[in-house]
Amino acid sequence: MSTSKHIQTILNGTIHSLKSIIPVNIDVKSPSIATEPYEQKEMGVLIGLVGDLKGRVIIDGSPEIFGSIGSAMFGMPLEGPMLESFTGELGNMIAGNLCTYAGQYELELDITPPTVMVGHTKLYGFQQAFTIPATIEGIGDIIILYTIDDEEEEE
Repeated sequence: MSTSKHIQTILNGTIHSLKSIIPVNIDVKSPSIATEPYEQKEMGVLIGLVGDLKGRVIIDGSPEIFGSIGSAMFGMPLEGPMLESFTGELGNMIAGNLCTYAGQYELELDITPPTVMVGHTKLYGFQQAFTIPATIEGIGDIIILYTIDDEEEEE
C-alpha cells in the first residue's frame, strides 16, 4: 500500500477514534500540512507509531480542555497529577483505537507508551506532518498533529 494511502487511513482513523472515545460532539476540520517546528503552547500527549509506517501522534490542548474531556468522560474534574495521568491515557485510548481502525485497512501499527508534555514545547525532526484541528462542543479546541518519520523504500 502506498504511503499516501497509509496517511489517508491514519487521518480517517484519527477522526474515527476521536469521535469514538470522547463522548461529546466533535467538529473535525480539514487536515492541513504542518511545518517545523510545531509549537505546543500548554499541554499535550505524544504517542509513537511503529509498524508499516513510523511516526507520532500528538494531541495538543490546554489543561482546561483535557480536564473538561476527563470530566465529560468520568463525571468528575481532574487536576494536577491525575490530569496528567488522564492526558496520557486519553492519548493511549485514541492511538490504540487508531491502530485497531488501521488494521481493518491492512495497515499494521502499534503504539509506544505516552509522553505527556506540559508547557511550551517545540517539536522538530519530522519529514512530513499534518494537523487536524477539532472543536469539542462545550469544551474547546484541540489539535491532533501526525508526524511521519523517514519513509521506507517500497520494494
